[in-house]
Amino acid sequence: MPRRHLVLAICCMSLLIISLDVTVMNIALPAVREDLGSSVSGLQWTIDAYTLVLASLLVLSGSTADRVGRRRIFQTGLALFTAASLLCSIAPSLGWLIAFRILQAIGGSMLNPVAMSIITNTFTEPRERARAIGVWGAVNGFGLAIGPVVGGFLVHGLGWRSIFWINVPVGVGALILTALFVPESRAPRPRRLDPAGQLLVLLLLAGITFGIIEGPDVGWSAPEIAGCFAVAAAALTGLLWWEPRRAEPLIEIGLFRRPPFSGAVLIAICAFAALGGFLFLNTLYLQETRGLSALRAGLYTLPLAAASALLSPLAGRLVAARGTRLPLAVAGTGMALGMLPLTWSGPHTPAWQLLTGYLIFGIGFAMVNTPITNTAVSGMPRERAGVAAAIASTSRQVGSALGVAVIGAVVASGSPRAGWWILFGLGLAVLVLGQVSTGAWARERAVVVTGVSA
Repeated sequence: MPRRHLVLAICCMSLLIISLDVTVMNIALPAVREDLGSSVSGLQWTIDAYTLVLASLLVLSGSTADRVGRRRIFQTGLALFTAASLLCSIAPSLGWLIAFRILQAIGGSMLNPVAMSIITNTFTEPRERARAIGVWGAVNGFGLAIGPVVGGFLVHGLGWRSIFWINVPVGVGALILTALFVPESRAPRPRRLDPAGQLLVLLLLAGITFGIIEGPDVGWSAPEIAGCFAVAAAALTGLLWWEPRRAEPLIEIGLFRRPPFSGAVLIAICAFAALGGFLFLNTLYLQETRGLSALRAGLYTLPLAAASALLSPLAGRLVAARGTRLPLAVAGTGMALGMLPLTWSGPHTPAWQLLTGYLIFGIGFAMVNTPITNTAVSGMPRERAGVAAAIASTSRQVGSALGVAVIGAVVASGSPRAGWWILFGLGLAVLVLGQVSTGAWARERAVVVTGVSA
């Protein structure tokens, strides 16, 4: 195997355990609730503590790696993620589990963007680089989709703590292989750090998510909930004021003036909110409403996993051949239609109805990852494409966290059926935003080619 392909395999190993960890936790939620005595909001935090911290630190980790060395930060992330996974498996209480999940996310934030930088610096020829990124996207989709299946087998056979054990040998193996085969690299002119921007992003995401998760229990009019939303609003205002005044901001606000980029960010948030909310709601429905074991619940999601794994590479080919409009149309249509059979589901709904919905949803989700990144970076100068891709990746994690928060709040309020309709609406949003953003990108290209104002 050529060395560069080995480097790609090592980077994909890290991505697999990160993407698995985003979704494998969902299938273990009922077992965690029974063992540690958790409420619905506590279950939400086991997932959202991870995704929130991951989302908040992705851009910072990428900038730090450019400055001090990509291999060094990548190895640090692998070591921290592996150690935190081991700690999660022995957590004595829900509070400790959430704390160790935060530690996992800190390590995970050093893997995703840094591995992508390593890949782009290893595969310098454009066509090879495109294929490598296609493999990367397929592994990401596969890991997200297969998580509930893997989790079902592990929880059923070994208990919920075993879902973290799988990370340890993979992490140790990737750590050793990185030391042996991944070359060190740095950016010629790394971006400056932006600690104020980093703090504001964290406050914005944490304020919104905390308010949504705790609102049903504490009361939406409670002072602490109003305070959370006030902190989030103040952080957003601070970001809009501070970031444009930085020579090298954490988030380049100017990027959002381009409709294709803004559309890609909104699509990422909606699509991954749908996935995160679906996995959270579905595992509670299958195990608590229908009374299935963790193993059977995981097996029920096999159509989703299979469709996502098999069709994700096709999305890359469609983007190359037809552009992003068709894949995004398939994505939104599939994610919306897949939820329809679930909107009237109950304890005795026929299995074929559920499996049909999972399959259609999986087909839709398989089409969404590659177009998001492609739409985000289309037309960007090369020096800004990396920042655009990092923000798109952050948007995925933000969407997942918000999806779990919102759907969990709906479940806690006693109207889970409304959750399926919200997920249906998110699928429609992906469809509409996909057509609007790709239309805007086509108009921008026409302006560049003809020199005529749109």
